[in-house]
Amino acid sequence: MRCARVAGVLYLAIIVLGLFGEAVVRGTLVVPGHASATAGAIAASPGLWRAGIAGDLLMHVLDVPVIVIFYLLLRPVNQGLAVLATLLNLVQTAVLATNKLTLVLPLLLLGGGAHLAAFTPEQLHAVTRLSIQAHGYGFGIGLVFFGFACLVRGHLIARCGFLPRGLGVLLQIAGLCYLVNSAALLLAPAWAGWLFPGVLVPAFVAELALSLWLIVRGVNLPAWPQPAALAVDPVGRTAPPR
Repeated sequence: MRCARVAGVLYLAIIVLGLFGEAVVRGTLVVPGHASATAGAIAASPGLWRAGIAGDLLMHVLDVPVIVIFYLLLRPVNQGLAVLATLLNLVQTAVLATNKLTLVLPLLLLGGGAHLAAFTPEQLHAVTRLSIQAHGYGFGIGLVFFGFACLVRGHLIARCGFLPRGLGVLLQIAGLCYLVNSAALLLAPAWAGWLFPGVLVPAFVAELALSLWLIVRGVNLPAWPQPAALAVDPVGRTAPPR
């Protein structure tokens, strides 16, 4: 099915853009524990910082067609759960897109201007660091919704019959990893530093495997039930028409 391969390509692009923003941009410019060094790095490379924001926003735009395609693919398995996964994923995307405002703030603080004369450089650097920390927490909050979306979507993939069951299991493991990471960040920050990034390695493997499978193999079309040929009961389960 062509749309499945399209979803795979877009999903892979989302992964690449996410790695660019986290590893290439923020991993290069943000100096942990050093507000002045971080502010200086961003002020020296505002174009790279803006590219990271633009890449993140493009990633969230690409989220939308991927979410729609997954809904269309998995709706025949269980429409109610497919809707649930879709809504959870959309909330995640909305939270993360809004969260990008925290990355715009350093550009405003470090861009100069008479209106900033009321602040000392140290104050500007401190607020810059706080805005970046706030982005990290916003990211963790968004991943709560994505973690549950992965659990539901992984369940649907595992039982669908037209994608390998192992991909669904891997996606459920990814969902658990996202939830553990977010719970540690919000409830036990000291543990979060110890867990990250190792706890997210299984999530990366699962999402990369799913995207590559969709690109290379697509779905087993003969095993994919046509939605029009199915009747949906009031709680969302699908069954052959009587």
